[in-house]
Amino acid sequence: MAEIIRINDTTWRIEDNGVRFFLLTGTEKALLIDSGMNTPNAKEIAESITKLPVMLLNTHADTDHISGNGGFDCFYMHPDEEGVYRAHGGSGAILPVKDDDIIDLGNRPLKIIFIPGHTPGSIAVLDINNRVLISGDSVQDGNIFMFKEHRNMPLYVESLKKLSRLTDAFDTIYPSHGSFPVYPELIASLIEGAEQILDGTAKGKAVDMFGTPVMLYKFPYAGFLCDIPESK
Repeated sequence: MAEIIRINDTTWRIEDNGVRFFLLTGTEKALLIDSGMNTPNAKEIAESITKLPVMLLNTHADTDHISGNGGFDCFYMHPDEEGVYRAHGGSGAILPVKDDDIIDLGNRPLKIIFIPGHTPGSIAVLDINNRVLISGDSVQDGNIFMFKEHRNMPLYVESLKKLSRLTDAFDTIYPSHGSFPVYPELIASLIEGAEQILDGTAKGKAVDMFGTPVMLYKFPYAGFLCDIPESK
């Protein structure tokens, strides 16, 4: 069962068996950021917290982030994510968002930052006034999924470098997995680890993920689960 944890008077995190999603409120509207893995009632959870009208935005469309999407006729998502979303059986109308778009909840502007790589349409959300980055899966200290279709490690590195250029705008990062919260210094570490994987200097070990053999590259600050390199 999902656990609702209040961060402050206008922000909550909902912990759902290893993944978390967020509810943010302004003076006029509320926004769910993702809808969990085992929470088809995500909208009802949000409506039990606030009386404001609730909208939904997805950071990306992996199945552990969209279980409650069916409660919404429409929702915000980057259009490059639609293929992933529909492949996972996602329904409803997508309200497209793009890099630098602002969603204002009423005295609470939220800026969209396009960070493809983990998935084609991954985004982060900058809570401008509160100096918080909501990072989806891309910035976390858990094991980041970078195996099978839709993943692009070079693009992921470029997206992390983009975030590293924006760190003057946020003090704290709210990730979807792993420890909560994490901090901007993690971004540079993730770049370093991902680049070591790309240049072949990182050491990994083969593990099983849901019946798929993958390579786990474990660093002190996080891990990456990647396709097993082809033998040369």
